[in-house]
Parts: sequence; C-alpha cells; structure tokens
Amino acid sequence: MVDIQCQNCHIKYPDIGFPYQCVHCGGIFDQIGVPDFKMDRVESDLPGIWRFRHTFGISPNIPIISLGEGNTPLIKDEVDHCQIAWKLEYLNPTSSHKDRGSSILVSFLNERGVSSAAEDSSGNAGASFAAYAARAGIKATIFIPAGASGPKRNQIEAYGAEIRVIPGLRSAAAEAVKTEVQQGKAYASHACLPFGVIGSMTTTFEIISQMNTTPGSVISPIGHGSLLLGIIRGFKVLKYSGDIRQIPAFIGVQASACAPIWAKFTHDESGLQEGHTIAEGVRVRNPVWAETLLSEMTGRFDKIIAVKEENIISGRNNLAKRGLFVEPSSAIVWDALKQVAGKVPEPIVVILTGAGYKYKN
Repeated sequence: MVDIQCQNCHIKYPDIGFPYQCVHCGGIFDQIGVPDFKMDRVESDLPGIWRFRHTFGISPNIPIISLGEGNTPLIKDEVDHCQIAWKLEYLNPTSSHKDRGSSILVSFLNERGVSSAAEDSSGNAGASFAAYAARAGIKATIFIPAGASGPKRNQIEAYGAEIRVIPGLRSAAAEAVKTEVQQGKAYASHACLPFGVIGSMTTTFEIISQMNTTPGSVISPIGHGSLLLGIIRGFKVLKYSGDIRQIPAFIGVQASACAPIWAKFTHDESGLQEGHTIAEGVRVRNPVWAETLLSEMTGRFDKIIAVKEENIISGRNNLAKRGLFVEPSSAIVWDALKQVAGKVPEPIVVILTGAGYKYKN
C-alpha cells in the first residue's frame, strides 16, 4: 500500500485542496511505500499509462484525463559494439516524456475541482500541462523564461494557455510563479508535486514488457531528477513484486553548464552555476528531487555524467543520422553513451525525452 505523504513530517496529502508543498513543514510530497505491482491488476482496457493505475497511490475512481500517453516504441540498435535500445519518449502526444506525469497531474486537478492553475517551465512541461489542461477544460497560465525556444512557446499558445514571459534565467520563472500562487492560484508544479515521478515509473513497466528481460543499464537526461527517479523506482517495484531479479545500473546525464546533481554526486562545485546551455530542458539550478534521486543511486555502476556544451549538437546530429530526431536536452545522452559504452552492463536502454522540432537554433 502506498500513500502520498510529506517526505519530512509524513503528513498525508490532504483530502481537499491542492497544495504543492506540505502546509505543516513546507516539505515535498512524495509517494511513500512500494506499490504492490501485480500483472493481473494491469487494466489493458484503460488508455495510455492508466492501465498501471493500481501503482499510482491515488483514488481508483479518479476521472481520467488522457491523450494516449505512453506505449512509446523501444528500438534496438548497436553503438560501439554495445547492444542498445532507444526508448522513444519524444513520441508521446506533446512530443515529450512530460505527458506521463501531466496526465496524472491534470486528472488529480480535475478531481479536486481546480478550474485555473499556474505552472513554470522552460518549455516541454509547460506545453504538456497546457495540452492536458485544455483537454480537461482547465485554464492554464505558464511562466516561461525569456530565452525559451520559440517552437515550445508556440505550442503552449496553440493549446490556449496564457503565457507569462519572465526576464532572466530559468530559475526566475520558478520564482515568479510563486507570486501568483501566493495570491491563491493553484500551482500545478511538474517539479514539486510527485506525479511526474509516478508517471515515469510506467516507463519502466513498458521497457520490461517490450524487452522481455531486464536491461543492464539505463541512461537518462536529468533536470529536476523526477524522470530517472521514477524509472529507478519502477525497477525496484518490479524486483519487490518478483517480476525481475536484478536492478540495472543507472546513468543520469546533465549539461556541464548547469549540473547541480552531477556536482553533488562528484563533489565538484563547478557544476553549481546556472550557465547558458542549449540543453534548456535540463537547465535547473535547484533540482527538487536531487537528494532523493541520489539516495536511490547506490549501485556499483550508477553515475552522473556532465556533458560539455560542444558535444551536445554533435550528439543530436549523430542521433538524427540514426533516424532519431531529438532536441539538445535529450541529445546529451549520446555523449554519455559514448563515455560508458563497454564499461557498464548491457543491454543499455537510452531514454530520448523530447522531439527535435521543439528546438530552434
């Protein structure tokens, strides 16, 4: 049995309202406990990721807001004589992995009767939230940094969301949205709330069903850390249930210009700055899930890699030559793969998070 509780004081998420942090201590709400995964409880008649809803830790009667997220392809390949499988998360409905969490988040908002909510994002999370909010009839306001890619901004506007452009760095948008929240607007934070982590667990469930075996390693971009954290927890859920025997190695990837989780992992403070990077989707100075993620990365081959700026576009180009068109925030995995190939267990599953058309040079 799992509950959504505060990480610090373990107060359960309230039955009414929609706080983004614990009202008692300001802590992060998280899924506490290990979901009881059972194959006979997978509801194959439900859309997208919702067939796994018995692992979500929320009401089983919640009205589902879905655009068919999940069920993304897993493509086998070989790189430097290593067996690879690309998980094409950029083929979700809004072309990013964020849709898994957005579906649960907006369903939860809808059930709580929220009619208007704000979010901050460099692009993908904002576009995803805007799409699902439109589907649910919720008015969305998205705070974005002035430097956010034009295609992402266009996508957000197309869904009918209001955009607030905030001068300065990505962190400035995160601060600006809190002013609105203090005035009473619901904060549909993809970072602070646990739904992104919960949604990301379903990525693991799909990987196992698609491979029919357990991968040796998983490589994933990390910003706030919720994607890789959810994937790790998904494997631990399956091991706990007896569906798999071993846990893969986990390799998280950041851009060197802004790599706070890498800095904590390697004890190198050079990663703590919020420098410019074309990998805007992972440019997060204060990642919400950093400590939680690092506490779960305890395997022999687990590591965090920081990718130099000059290697990001070459990574995007190399992936494109394999028919995989992704944005720079996703393409950082190529250089990381080249660094670990032959040094970590195989096969290696590589998560590709956002579509290439979302970035404009």
